Parts: sequence; structure tokens; C-alpha cells
Amino acid sequence: MSFWETMTGSDLTREWKGFEARAGALPADHRAAWEQIKGHLFPHGDFSGRNLMPILDSALGLLEETAADGQGVHEVLGDDVEGFCAALVGGEGARGHRDRWREQLNRNVARKLSRLGG
Repeated sequence: MSFWETMTGSDLTREWKGFEARAGALPADHRAAWEQIKGHLFPHGDFSGRNLMPILDSALGLLEETAADGQGVHEVLGDDVEGFCAALVGGEGARGHRDRWREQLNRNVARKLSRLGG
């Protein structure tokens, strides 16, 4: 990956198109699960989403394997797709980028207020 690809995100675009092409070959219930997985994982991504690419690749690989084996989505993921995604990114209550930004903002405001009051 070149510097230019990293800066423009063209490598991510290429990888994302590959994910969507792979997902297009899945049965309908597996494609629906893929859409749910994407929706639940995106809040845990960083600014570019680069940190989610290996996780998304693994999740899609799991869906591909289960489809090839003839297993249904519910046999593998169960009824709690959100819980499955939380486990993928580090467990229930895993912090997303919004949580980190909120904590940083709160620390900065507390520091400024302590300077004004003290």
C-alpha cells in the first residue's frame, strides 16, 4: 500500500468493493445478516474505518463458510447479531469513537473549569 492510497483511502474503497462483491454471492438471509453486522460494527470504527476491515473480512468469511456448509444464519449467529458484533470488537460495552471523543471532551472541559475556579 502506497502513501497515496493510504491518504486517499483508495485501498479501503477497493477492499470495500471486494467485500460487497463477496456478499452479493451469499444467500438472501446471509446478505441480510451482513447488512446487520455492518450496521452494528460501524459505530466502533475509527475515523477512516480502517480498524474494522480485518473484523469485517473475518465476519464475511464466517458467513461465506456457513453458507457453503448449508448452515442457516441463526445457527451460527443466533438471534443476537448486536451481541455477536459487540463480541467481535471487544465485548459488550466496547467503546466506540463517539465514546472516546466524549470522554476527551469531558476531560478538556473539566481541566478548563478547574483552571477558572482555582
